[in-house]
Amino acid sequence: MDESETLLSVKIFSPREVYFDGKAQSISAKNDTGQFDILPLHHSFITLLSAGTVSVVQNKGKPKHVEIKKGLLRVKNNQAIVFLDV
Repeated sequence: MDESETLLSVKIFSPREVYFDGKAQSISAKNDTGQFDILPLHHSFITLLSAGTVSVVQNKGKPKHVEIKKGLLRVKNNQAIVFLDV
């Protein structure tokens, strides 16, 4: 597999700021049913996010943690997009 299949494209942003935009091994967040993880090649998925921490495990380096009040996560075609403050 090449890197495009082993990593997930992740973008976390609000109307005012981009918190993360890059490749990652996984993203973790929380919705009404509990904590969950998104890995590369995940099926299409959409959910409302609960208040808490969205964590992105980057390919190299430390995990990135973003505290949120609410948001929307969409996963499609190996891309995870988190819209905050919507």
